[in-house]
Amino acid sequence: MAKNNTLDFEKPIYELESKIEEMRQYEGDLDIKDEISKLESKVFSLKKSIFDNLTRWQRVQLARHPERPYTLDYINMMTTDFIELHGDRHYGDDKAIVGGLAKLDGQKVMIIGHQKGRDTKSNVYRNFGMPNPEGYRKALRLMKLAEKFNIPVITLLDTPGAFPGLEAEERGQAEAIAKNLFEMSKLRVPIIIVIIGEGASGGALGIGVGDRILMLENTWYSVISPESCSSILWRSWDYKEQAAEALKLTAPDLLEQKIIDRIIPEPLGGAHKNYNQIADTLKSILLEELADLMKIKPDKLVQNRLEKFGAMGVFEE
Repeated sequence: MAKNNTLDFEKPIYELESKIEEMRQYEGDLDIKDEISKLESKVFSLKKSIFDNLTRWQRVQLARHPERPYTLDYINMMTTDFIELHGDRHYGDDKAIVGGLAKLDGQKVMIIGHQKGRDTKSNVYRNFGMPNPEGYRKALRLMKLAEKFNIPVITLLDTPGAFPGLEAEERGQAEAIAKNLFEMSKLRVPIIIVIIGEGASGGALGIGVGDRILMLENTWYSVISPESCSSILWRSWDYKEQAAEALKLTAPDLLEQKIIDRIIPEPLGGAHKNYNQIADTLKSILLEELADLMKIKPDKLVQNRLEKFGAMGVFEE
């Protein structure tokens, strides 16, 4: 665990792990195997205790962890024969959304997702994972191509929101997102949505209409971020933790509200702790969901999708 990427609630774990590393340096000279073993058990118990009882704000922090796997990481780990497709054929090629054709255990898929950067240079290149209108139009072009060849669509959501700049509004940001919602609702191939990090507002929803909506365990999905909610309600970011609690934006909250269909378990400590494990878990679940959806006829698929989204937000007092 890198110290500069250690979250506040992870500090007790980091301190114990540092102590174990120090002791290992003397393991050859001293008989301290039992002490190390006891400390390792203590670390595991502490991790289990902390990560089984995370607050909503702590899950938001984990969803933003800079070492979490991003869309291209999952594509490289889960698929073969990936061919990235570029451009919206109207304006340009938005680097904040990536997508293309790939094979998932032999099954052809169109896989599309938000892409963040790992450092300042790549974050500027990817616009910090915030798409412009051409990003949503590129995504729609790829989805319509998938529909033409009867290829299922998988989208991976991880964005702090659509880009709010003046130039994005001038090129029709709202129209691009709205058109995607409309077109995705009637796309005649299976669509699986996976929230792999941050699912913020229309920026996420712009590629978020599908037959099955899955969320990784430590992610969030909401109409607004806790900080923005806090600044609107309290005129300050200081109440972001209270805002996160009120928004009920975590996977268990959204499963209870019937917004999502399934929670994907992460390795202990978060998805960034074991890339291979989370990729294998997600791949097996995607194959399982695809197998079920591919059996459904296109007309029924669209009807079910419309009914699914139409039922959201319905409640009885």
